[in-house]
Amino acid sequence: MMKFLVTGATGQLGSLVVERLLQSIAPERLAVSVRDPGKAEALRRRGVDVRRGDFDHPETLAEAFAGAERMLLISTTGDNETRIRQHRAAVAAAKAAGVRFIAYTSLAKADSSPLSLAEVHRATEEAIRESGIAYSFLRNNWYLENELGTIQAVMGGAPWITSAGAGRVGWAPRKDYADAAAAVLMGEGHENTVYELSGKPLSYDQLAAEVAAVLGREIRVEHVDDETYARALKDAGVPEPLAAMFTGVQQAIRQGALDVESQDFEKVLGRPLTPIQDALRAILPG
Repeated sequence: MMKFLVTGATGQLGSLVVERLLQSIAPERLAVSVRDPGKAEALRRRGVDVRRGDFDHPETLAEAFAGAERMLLISTTGDNETRIRQHRAAVAAAKAAGVRFIAYTSLAKADSSPLSLAEVHRATEEAIRESGIAYSFLRNNWYLENELGTIQAVMGGAPWITSAGAGRVGWAPRKDYADAAAAVLMGEGHENTVYELSGKPLSYDQLAAEVAAVLGREIRVEHVDDETYARALKDAGVPEPLAAMFTGVQQAIRQGALDVESQDFEKVLGRPLTPIQDALRAILPG
């Protein structure tokens, strides 16, 4: 009986992947590696094999990954150095455990992206390739949910502020990314593949127009420079390191980092992507 393993299974993406998998496979075929097994108690009650796997403690990973044939490695959070160290430890443990296939949640254009966080994904993709384990790199574009804070501010009457200019982003809802990850993990013919998973690229003006159509109100988009954007974030209470990171994302979008035209998403899903207005209705409060 083939055993599937999902890391980070209690996170925002991982929990959606697990739910999708459980629609197709028996719970005893699924193992999850989580830092705090207590948070996965509900999964254990449903028959899922819950294991403690702490990427900061590589000695826990041998047992967490034991017996798994196909694994979804969901990228961790933190600074670049920490994440690279954690991911390399996970890949080494997967090789030692005899894992035969790793699907990894990477980043759009990971090999050439100017985004600072792309360093993590380049290093991880390299580690997986060097391990000799068959792989699929799921180069996720941008979650639509990443814009929720801005949308909520707009709903409160604020303008939509951006320094990304006419740069376009392949937004899609997190659930579509989760469904794609589950499809690759369970499916055949995905060995040694790279998928650019991107929605239809839109500018911030176009996204704001879609949000306006859903809300039934006009939204004013303010195009500013990076310095003004960073200052607006800090004025809104965003800590300076985060404000710098978000500003860097806007700059990278302006440079085309997330402007990806690809049919890989639909190909992997076997269905069309969720229409943007439907996706917005699903995530908007109320």
